[in-house]
Amino acid sequence: MKRSATILLTALAPVSWGTTYAVTSQFLPPDRPLFTGLMRALPAGLVLLALTRVLPRGVWWAKAFALGALNIGAFFPLLFVSAYRLPGGMAAVVGSVGPLFVVGLSALLLGQRPAARSLVAGIVAAFGVSLVVLKGAGALDVIGVLAAVASTASMAAGTVLTKRWGRPDGVGPLTLTGWQLTAGGLLIAPVAFLAEGAPPALDGRAAGGYLYLALANTALAYWLWFRGIGRLSATQVGFLGPLSPLTAAVVGWAALGQALTPLQVAGMALAFGATLAGQLGAGRRPSFSLTEKTARKDSMDLTGRALRR
Repeated sequence: MKRSATILLTALAPVSWGTTYAVTSQFLPPDRPLFTGLMRALPAGLVLLALTRVLPRGVWWAKAFALGALNIGAFFPLLFVSAYRLPGGMAAVVGSVGPLFVVGLSALLLGQRPAARSLVAGIVAAFGVSLVVLKGAGALDVIGVLAAVASTASMAAGTVLTKRWGRPDGVGPLTLTGWQLTAGGLLIAPVAFLAEGAPPALDGRAAGGYLYLALANTALAYWLWFRGIGRLSATQVGFLGPLSPLTAAVVGWAALGQALTPLQVAGMALAFGATLAGQLGAGRRPSFSLTEKTARKDSMDLTGRALRR
């Protein structure tokens, strides 16, 4: 029951991210994707740093910036580039293969053997998302495709490395979230100003949109995401990613008047079922990082020696 509650709370993160398109299109200035990424990350990170008042120490300076780059600093710009350059929904389809990236990287970095159930569920989830978001054919932009693949791989690598490295003693997920958002925001800032120039003038509507993105959509959502990574397997967390484009489709239907066809509804059912299957498959056996496996082996060796004495 406790694990189910953790999964549900972690799932709120991609559900929240699924509202980003509606908020961006309805409240924010157009054509400022990098500035929007900056406003999502840096203010949220600074608020969390002010609340926790803990800075990284030693090697964790490098780790915090590496995780911040993968989960925020590289992910946000690459995601926006792909969304602007690819035909409707294609970026979301590429992003929906994230669980497969996580499965592969978990085998490489965490020593977790990929299960056939997880591979099949990842493929079905991506297919279901494609039915929901693809609205028509179009010429595929090479840069857009590469950016979409890179953004997906970046987030997957960040998720797996967050699981592998864990957290320093005495540091909670809120502090770790603040480190990563601040680092990611600092990395986005120079790129945003060089590519887009000075910040746009903001009215009350835009200010409210940015406030929502920074606090609920980023600070709270990423805290739930990193908290979930600490308590679940990387594969379980990765399989929650397809909930983001599914939420975007539901919000578009409910709030923006975008119709859903029977084929899209069937795709949503497929993707959601695959997400659930991925949770059940990954939860059948405990997942241990390489460090945890070594600790368990050392403990068994010590127990065996004690019994032989």
